[in-house]
Amino acid sequence: MAQSAEHHDNHGQTPAAWTAVSIIMIGFLVGCVAVVLLNWTLLAVSAGIVVLGAVVGKVMQMMGMGKQVDTASEHADAA
Repeated sequence: MAQSAEHHDNHGQTPAAWTAVSIIMIGFLVGCVAVVLLNWTLLAVSAGIVVLGAVVGKVMQMMGMGKQVDTASEHADAA
């Protein structure tokens, strides 16, 4: 099945995706340090950082910095 020349798949390489993944990775790194240090407060903070990363990514996507989903072409590709 041939794709049109206008179809570009960015594989999630958008500012929203990069920002979300970066923040979530920092949260996981902080969580790793918290587990090694047995610091449960820091572990809770790291969980908050992970949630913050997901929220920031979604907000950025809604602001137009994420992948734009074209539902009409998705249904055409599925057929």
